Amino acid sequence: MQPLLYIQLNMQLVLQNIIPVPLKEKLLQRSSSIWNKQLLFKKGEWIKINAPSGSGKTTFIHTLYKLRNDYEGTVQYDEKDIRQINANDLAVYRQQKISIVFQDLRLFPNITARENIELNRVMQTPLYEENKIDEMAEIVGVAGILQQRAGLCSYGEQQRIAIIRALIQPFDWLLMDEPFSHLDKDNIAKAAALIAAECTKRNAGFILTDLDEDAHFNYSRKLLL
Repeated sequence: MQPLLYIQLNMQLVLQNIIPVPLKEKLLQRSSSIWNKQLLFKKGEWIKINAPSGSGKTTFIHTLYKLRNDYEGTVQYDEKDIRQINANDLAVYRQQKISIVFQDLRLFPNITARENIELNRVMQTPLYEENKIDEMAEIVGVAGILQQRAGLCSYGEQQRIAIIRALIQPFDWLLMDEPFSHLDKDNIAKAAALIAAECTKRNAGFILTDLDEDAHFNYSRKLLL
């Protein structure tokens, strides 16, 4: 595979008038800071996106991660239209530059929590040694279930495992779709502190969608989807 020559040291995300085709008629009738706007997200920004029900938050995150192509407008990584990025180069972005916490988590239920995290660590360019998994798990309170099959863990435990899985790999941008929806106040605080520490260490940015206002992070910007 040829090296990805156009990846910059400070990866930017550019949105130019994007709007999902299936939701176009509905979304154009409401006020939004995202849909059909021109936006530049710079590495290191912590972006909170308030996303009322039905506003397309999962569609938005999947569009940024190039899981969906049914939209008008353009999304750019480093001034490169993501529709023009081939599968090999997209894999490099997802290994080195962009990580994600899916709303539906997407863990493998029949392998252990540790194995779910470790798969993500070893399939990328390794950033941390394996013992970092134990350190992160201790911080967010799931050290005791690492050897348990993921499918047997509670949804809140799975959510924290998915957060560790996203943090164990390199990234310039962390995409998070309602990452704390099944966590109580204390566990949200622990998970948010770990995310903040990892993003600060790497000068990484994140984009977080949620239904409500919060004070979990010192956000650079707050936008309405």
